[in-house]
Amino acid sequence: MGLLQVLRGIQTVGPKIFELDYNILYTFILATAVLAISPGPDIIYVLLQSITNGKKYGLATVAGLISGCLVHTTLLAFGVSALIKTNPNLFFIIKLFGAIYLFYLAFQVFRADASVSLSSEGISKKSLGQLYKQGFIMNVLNPKVTIFFLAFFPGFLFSKTMGTIAQFYILGLLFMLVSFIIFGLIAILSGAIAKYLSGHSGVGPFLKWLQIVIFVCIGLYLLLSDK
Repeated sequence: MGLLQVLRGIQTVGPKIFELDYNILYTFILATAVLAISPGPDIIYVLLQSITNGKKYGLATVAGLISGCLVHTTLLAFGVSALIKTNPNLFFIIKLFGAIYLFYLAFQVFRADASVSLSSEGISKKSLGQLYKQGFIMNVLNPKVTIFFLAFFPGFLFSKTMGTIAQFYILGLLFMLVSFIIFGLIAILSGAIAKYLSGHSGVGPFLKWLQIVIFVCIGLYLLLSDK
């Protein structure tokens, strides 16, 4: 992962200004990758755009969705960092909220239908610019993304010496990079993925339970973490 190599380079040049816990970063990357693979409205929309209009249109949608994450990262970085500086005890409350929200998401996934629907009805032809804009707006105006970032990121702060704003931005960039790679591959391989899903009904339940396990594990991690 290129960003992690940059961080290692910074740490090895001159005095060790920053002490980084790479195990936390690797765990964050793994959790992000699994969550990105799990079926959801955004990934289904990317898949449908790619199948209906072509791979480059799916990639334009992906670019818009991922760009929107930068807005949520900025709100999180400055908002939560300010709260932590004002009252460190609020960090525990934020982590507790995050764990409860992740357990709630796991319950919602448990109640949801495990089947993956790929109906392309109502998918209209749009330009690359329009799809980028739509993906960006879909992400930025979705309050669930903000809440998820608030629940997910604080438990993965990885340094006691680096500023929290910088850590949140690094986590945000890692989240965007991993998600872009996975969403991009889904757009490029959309035809093969759609064909596979249509012939393997067991994929939906597997991804459903994988998502539940990840949400519960991250929630427990937040509760048991001593940071």
